[in-house]
Amino acid sequence: MKVKNFSGYTLIELMIVVAIVGIIAAIAIPSYQSQISGSRRNDAKQQLLQLQIQQEAWRLENDQYADTAQLGMPASDYYTFTVENATATTYTLKATAKGSQTSDAACTPLTLDQSMAKAPAGCW
Repeated sequence: MKVKNFSGYTLIELMIVVAIVGIIAAIAIPSYQSQISGSRRNDAKQQLLQLQIQQEAWRLENDQYADTAQLGMPASDYYTFTVENATATTYTLKATAKGSQTSDAACTPLTLDQSMAKAPAGCW
């Protein structure tokens, strides 16, 4: 009688591999999502700083700061940009999260005013 030698993986070995992949995914996916959220927040901060430069340029040519319609807001899938309290001496630029970026709740809205006051402080 001849004995056949089978080679391959057992069900237990495959289940161990599936468990290891699951553990790695459980650790990696939230970290990845956090990095993506932070990257989008950095883009919004850069847009706010660019809007601040535009506000100062507007103020040089006019007797007050621009409002949302006059300044022209950038398009974004993750933030809505607005100008609040625009007067001759003050303004507040605001980036409010929308869509999937709302999961970054601790850092929305991002604000920047004429005196470079940034809020929330831990997000800048």
